[in-house]
Amino acid sequence: MNIALLGTGLMGYPMAERLCGLCKAGHAVSVWNRTRSKADSLAALGAQVHDSPAAAARDAEFVITMLTDGAAVEDLLFSQGVALAMHPGSVLLDMSSIQPAQARAHAERLGGMGIVHMDAPVSGGTLGAAAGTLVIMVGGKVTTFERARPVFAPLGRATLVGGSGTGQLTKLANQMIVGITIGAVAEALLLCEKGGANPAKVREAITGGFADSRILQVHGQRMVDHSYPPGARMSVQLKDLRNALTTAQDLGLETPITSLLEQLYASGVSTGLKDLDHSALHLALGQRNGMF
Repeated sequence: MNIALLGTGLMGYPMAERLCGLCKAGHAVSVWNRTRSKADSLAALGAQVHDSPAAAARDAEFVITMLTDGAAVEDLLFSQGVALAMHPGSVLLDMSSIQPAQARAHAERLGGMGIVHMDAPVSGGTLGAAAGTLVIMVGGKVTTFERARPVFAPLGRATLVGGSGTGQLTKLANQMIVGITIGAVAEALLLCEKGGANPAKVREAITGGFADSRILQVHGQRMVDHSYPPGARMSVQLKDLRNALTTAQDLGLETPITSLLEQLYASGVSTGLKDLDHSALHLALGQRNGMF
């Protein structure tokens, strides 16, 4: 296989590292990043580092995009020449998190050029990307999914959830649950701290009960430590919630809980927390209550 990965940011870089493991089996991996210095070190792992995204995509059977939003994906594909550089029959795996409507539009446009599109956003953060344990939510055709399995395998567990755009729809559902649960854990720990309980012991006490979750374990520990290094940024969580609200509005679905959390994340982002981990909603709510 010849695989290109475009975008070696917080998530893209460890994903590229995982893909470079395929080089030992004779497969080729090409990478590109807007700031080349963030991709250069991948050359030592066997990757070919390119100066332009079109150059990286030119000979690839599979092109993976891992970018910030739908506008960035569209610009890369249709303004920076990636789609024109790809061969008919090659596969675009968009692993960015964008709106389902954007994914469907990209699939239709690429299909007219003979290029197969799959939306395949991920969950699991930087830890999951480094460990190869990402949850990959895939929208597209069954035949393409089977063809792409060897590409997904080093990255995590892939599940085909439906046709074009449904991978992104599933990611929005994931982000709604994550964002809302972070809010619940943060508010609960703040309540206990305000009332005189030890937040670390509170987290320990409810572990294993119905309130336990991966959010409580991973993000709850960050809240206890008051340490929020970015795994998934506040600004990205806000973007995903806004995409969910836009999609819900298009479908005529009322989502009052997501609407409230969007406001709370937006407030945190506006006070300078945009580049912290999304668990920093705990910090935003603590500041709101004059606790930090």
